Order: sequence, then structure tokens, then C-alpha cells
Amino acid sequence: MTRGVRMAPITQHTGVSSPEAGEAPAPERYDVPEGTADLVNLTHRRGGRVIATGTTVTRALESVADASGCVTSGRGWTHLVLGPDRRARVVDGLITGWHAPGASHLLLLEAVAGADLISSAYQQALTQGYLWHEFGDSSLLLPGRC
Repeated sequence: MTRGVRMAPITQHTGVSSPEAGEAPAPERYDVPEGTADLVNLTHRRGGRVIATGTTVTRALESVADASGCVTSGRGWTHLVLGPDRRARVVDGLITGWHAPGASHLLLLEAVAGADLISSAYQQALTQGYLWHEFGDSSLLLPGRC
């Protein structure tokens, strides 16, 4: 732990975001160990934030969360699609690359950080010439902290 930041492991098998606007993301395999679930829950109980590194981690954590945001360990394949109909319950922010307009992963970013923040950050990414998709530039998105 450094300056209050703790890391927790998740095994993931990353897919590629949907290639076409309107397509759901591909299923992704994950394993959230008990220690990680416990640390996520403890972090929230203590008023801390859970920051996911990427959309795959976000999908994994949200897949093992109940309606109140309590996380349990689990493994399997996630088919979860986050967006306007399913907001994030566990992840409070994330580090992510940028996705094409209409891509399902862009809706996932909105489900975590809100449409206004994503719209503003997206415009900055365009203006600054960020590189796109899974292997491009990354941004830290923290809602409510501009």
C-alpha cells in the first residue's frame, strides 16, 4: 500500500470491444478471488473508492456484485453490458482507453463516470489527438472530481 492506494488481483481474459456501433461486447472470462472481494467491500465500508483498471476489470467486478454493490468472489464468463439500463454499483472510477462513438464500451464508461464527464473528456481526447481503442492512450476517470 502506497499513500492509501491498495492493489487487488483479478484474473481476466480480455476481449476486444464491440467492432460495430450497437453491438454488445464479447463475453470475457474472469476470476475475482475472495481476498479481492473482501478488499473491495472493506474499501467501500471505509468510504474509499474502487478504481478499476480497464473495462474488463469493471465488467468482472460488476458481475460478482449484488444489487447493493456488495462483492463476492466468483469466476466464469461475463455477458454483462453496462450502460443507461445498468449503472455501475461497485466501480467508482476507472483507468481506460478511448472507444469509438457508439461502441458498447463507451456506454460502460458512462455507466461508471456519467455522460457529462465522458462527453467532456471525449472532446478533450479528440482535441488532443489521443490514440484510440484498447492499445491507445489511457485516461483516469473520476466522477465528481473535475
